[in-house]
Amino acid sequence: MLKLYNTIGREITEFKPIEDGKVSIYCCGPTVYNFAHIGNLRTYFFEDILVKTLKLNGFNIKHCMNITDVGHLTDDGDDGEDKMIKASREKGMDVYDIAKFFEKAFFEDTQKLNILKPNIICQATKHIGDMIKLVKGLEEKGFTYISNGNVYFNTTKFQDYGLMAGLDKQDLNFGTSTELDEAKQNPQDFVLWFTNSKFENQAMQWNSPWGKGYPGWHLECSAMSLKYLGDHFDIHCGGVDHVNIHHTNEIAQTEAYTGKKWVNRWLHGEFLVNKTGKMSKSKDGFLTLNTLIDKGYKALDYRYFLLGAHYRSQLTFSWEALDAGKSALKGIRSRVQSLMKESEVFNINKISDKAAKYKTDFENHINDDLNTPRCLADLWDLLKDKEVSSGEKLAVIEYMDKILSLDLLVAEKELCTDPELLALLDKRNIARGNKDYKSADEIRAQLLTKGWIIKDSPTGSSLERV
Repeated sequence: MLKLYNTIGREITEFKPIEDGKVSIYCCGPTVYNFAHIGNLRTYFFEDILVKTLKLNGFNIKHCMNITDVGHLTDDGDDGEDKMIKASREKGMDVYDIAKFFEKAFFEDTQKLNILKPNIICQATKHIGDMIKLVKGLEEKGFTYISNGNVYFNTTKFQDYGLMAGLDKQDLNFGTSTELDEAKQNPQDFVLWFTNSKFENQAMQWNSPWGKGYPGWHLECSAMSLKYLGDHFDIHCGGVDHVNIHHTNEIAQTEAYTGKKWVNRWLHGEFLVNKTGKMSKSKDGFLTLNTLIDKGYKALDYRYFLLGAHYRSQLTFSWEALDAGKSALKGIRSRVQSLMKESEVFNINKISDKAAKYKTDFENHINDDLNTPRCLADLWDLLKDKEVSSGEKLAVIEYMDKILSLDLLVAEKELCTDPELLALLDKRNIARGNKDYKSADEIRAQLLTKGWIIKDSPTGSSLERV
């Protein structure tokens, strides 16, 4: 039985989908003005564990995620700077090119972490018409007002406002910006459509019934989930920082528009923190996945590190902790490779009761609100058990890795780090780029005699041991 937490109600209950055998999920995606930092990636990792657990339980998944490629949609409180314009200025690129570049970089990171790509990926800039339709519907129902040129949602008109956060909306600090917006009738009100803001000469603006402008931060998720998942779906995910404002406002505007309950269950992943607190793009020197790789770690070392904490618990990042995870994963791989030398034949449907107990324990733990630390413990206990045969261990490990996704049964390739050989690889790539294929082939042959083969991919070339 699969049991999951629900932020609304603050309890773990049995999961039952709206439609038998099918689950619809919406996840808040990245704002693509910069690289995702490793704290951002923790949220998508937890959502990946959720999706794979649902698949393990036999559900068909409709997984939708937005891409926030509108630079203004970057702050829960409708303030802050225009991050897309800032990135465009600093990098000398068009704002739309900025968005495409960092969206591509985001999915390269998630692929390295073995995170499944959603079925539906929707960019905000391609759904402005859907957002305008939603605002018009709210306007017709009497939930909006216009002030200082902007369209606001009137939170006093929505009876259950604040239910998600579990706070009394009379608390004037709840749902408000650090800078008081004098155009608001109520502190918790929020902008649906901007025609007048502190940003001038916006590169991203669209015509609307209220004038040329752009959508508010909270609008896109409501509009796109309605389009792709309908007005009632199973699960909405995101980071815990979205609870008080972003998701609270999403619920208000969507349920005001439809007149009924929108999402059955809300799941939120906790922060990755360091010694200075929550990891954030606003702080200089934030860590990306490529930062870790450049320091000699593999992407899956970081995935293993994340598996060691429950998604609803804060996780403190340190290089010492990552080193421990790297060492542990190396130890697991070494044991698995030894097992594969002892037995090449394994079948999950033909294992002893002793081995099956590990499979069952793993299922129970992952189905207990995605308890990945206990799942890792199950893996280690299995590896150490001398009463389970090598083939049976491999069968259960292969099953566990459907969730863990650490490529445990994939032989690791030894990559070259020799500066002289890498310099030869660079010369070969230059020759290839100049269409000097004869020289490129000669260098390839030279590297092969030294025991290395060139592997080309869309992200570059590398040398692997033959």
